[in-house]
Amino acid sequence: MSILVHDPGLETTVQDTGRFGHYAIGFPPSGALDSFAYHVGNALVGNAPGAAALEAVYLGPTLEFTADTVIAVTGADIPATLDGEVIPLWESVAVRAGQTLAFGQLAGGARPYVAVAGGIDVPEVYGSRSTYTLVGMGGFAGRGLAAGDELALGDDAVAPRAGRRVPDDAVPVHPEVAELRLLVGLHSYRLTPDSLERFTDTAWKVTPDANRVGYRYRGAELEFVPREQPFGAGSDPANVTDCGYPVGSVQVPGGVEPIVLLQDAVTGGGYATLGTVVSVDRDRLAQTKTGDRTRFVPVDLDEALAIRHDRTAQLERLRSDLS
Repeated sequence: MSILVHDPGLETTVQDTGRFGHYAIGFPPSGALDSFAYHVGNALVGNAPGAAALEAVYLGPTLEFTADTVIAVTGADIPATLDGEVIPLWESVAVRAGQTLAFGQLAGGARPYVAVAGGIDVPEVYGSRSTYTLVGMGGFAGRGLAAGDELALGDDAVAPRAGRRVPDDAVPVHPEVAELRLLVGLHSYRLTPDSLERFTDTAWKVTPDANRVGYRYRGAELEFVPREQPFGAGSDPANVTDCGYPVGSVQVPGGVEPIVLLQDAVTGGGYATLGTVVSVDRDRLAQTKTGDRTRFVPVDLDEALAIRHDRTAQLERLRSDLS
């Protein structure tokens, strides 16, 4: 069983939950940017939570299936068709051998996901099938898909069948302004109080520099508290001596154009991090595109943990209901 790639779409890669345990030596986790869409897609087709799926950006791929299978398309709001017939999103769909999946014009969000019963069968690298394109590692030959590629499929899905559907109230919406909840710190003290308030009051616009490494925003200028820079920190007031970068951390080089670091970003460096987007809301961030607007909403640690707990419980309920 395999998938033939007729058109790769834009930056379509193989992703799973990511590779963990190597952050200290400089390996970011990679993995699906929209974790919710990825996990729900796997649940719809009967896959284990860690099965590899496809993640595209803006433009979906054109894929031919060589055997009967079950698929699910989740994530972005984008028309999907099998041999020209529209299929539902967030629902498992039967595919016959020889049928072709294609996509129309993006209507909302940014990243569609394609889950296939059995998962995409590529070799694991450091415990993950996720693609880390910056170093050519993992996924399919360490790169995005190309026309002519053939992807092998696994065969360990549990009772895959068509007709499983996510309830409407569980399907994420793509708002005009995405709100991203932010745990303030580690170096928020470097901003003046007025600038920290300005950061959370501003509707930031996503720039063209928005990818799996990070999202850059434009909207206001921020000022840092004057100080004599410590040894080794450099002259930019946004610099610190060095620190680790959590996935989702926010840095503001030079006080302009904040950057949220994502799953393929460097693991540490010398820019002050003024906060970290809570893990659940990175899914929402992943579904924003160039020109979209974003606000950052401060939360405390207890709120962040509660948000993660609620999302975990939601996924467990959906997996149970869809099984």
